[in-house]
Amino acid sequence: NMKGDNMIRSKSGKNRILSALGAFLLAVSLVVAGLVAIGCPAPAAAPAVEADNSINRQIVIAHRGASGYLPEHTLEAYAMAHGMGADYIEPDLVMTKDGILICLHDIHLERTTNVEEVFPDRAREDGRWYVADFTLAEIRQLRAHEVAGADGTPRFPDRFPMDLSRFEVPTFAEMIELVQGLNKSTGRNVGIYPEIKRPGWHREQGLPMEEALLEILHQYGFYGPDAKVFIQSFEAEPLKRLRFELQTNLPLVLLTWQPAWDYGVEIGTPFVAELTEDALDQIATYADGIGVFKERIEANPDLVRWARERGLLVHTWTMRADVLPDHFRTFEEELYRFYVTYNVDGIFTGFPDRGVQFLHGLGRRN
Repeated sequence: NMKGDNMIRSKSGKNRILSALGAFLLAVSLVVAGLVAIGCPAPAAAPAVEADNSINRQIVIAHRGASGYLPEHTLEAYAMAHGMGADYIEPDLVMTKDGILICLHDIHLERTTNVEEVFPDRAREDGRWYVADFTLAEIRQLRAHEVAGADGTPRFPDRFPMDLSRFEVPTFAEMIELVQGLNKSTGRNVGIYPEIKRPGWHREQGLPMEEALLEILHQYGFYGPDAKVFIQSFEAEPLKRLRFELQTNLPLVLLTWQPAWDYGVEIGTPFVAELTEDALDQIATYADGIGVFKERIEANPDLVRWARERGLLVHTWTMRADVLPDHFRTFEEELYRFYVTYNVDGIFTGFPDRGVQFLHGLGRRN
């Protein structure tokens, strides 16, 4: 049954968790070295949002784990993020043919695995390999690697080489067990920040995600509004279903992109494009926060104030130290703009050590 499948504790699963601990130890050493000397850049010239210098209020969310250093959504990347001091670690979730939640950014497999080599004849008519067409046992046969472009070359050429080491695609259960195990052994309380990917599309495939997500979160002790978890989605309807039909009081976050992007074509279901004050009023009826594409805050810093007036947290994405916007000279300057000038509650970054070091430098970390 799904409950038993989602709680797989095979010897191979435990070995995957053990292999991730090396990444954790390396991450600790990098953070300690980085904290020796930290400087903050001068304030950027941009509209400021009301100040709040509360210690530990602002958070660092490890975007797909420590994905700037290791292949995204692997246990090794999650372990490294924990060791680097991230407050929350983000797993994107998709569902296998047999109803198991696994950690992967796309509903397709070819960008981050060797599925084309292992199962060359399993693509759909559109030439894509869909997770929903594979069982967990088949997913176990794949190797995960750094994100590749359509031509097979690395999207981020200076990150972990695609042809080195061996990485696998973990289940959501394995990710939770890793984080909870490290929490116990380190005394920290790192949270998780799962995103359900394309839940409307999954429902059309006969694979509803919301019930399965709550089931596994409850199995691992996540209950109530103070639980160390945020559930995020770009689609409003699944969040409403979680809140009203399934009656969860776990924290929920609505993600938003740019209004000009065609959400309907990309996602398959309607969701919130405009972030007016009226739209935020509606979002606040079912969500606890918004996950805002960073350029939208730069275009309208009032978004942060509007959200706060409605009791909504503001988290923004994605800060990449190796893909810096032209108007910032350094990664730390970008962090300053969002943490200090705009005063957001948290940022997503694949370089969590840099975010943690930056907040230490501001005196906003114990």
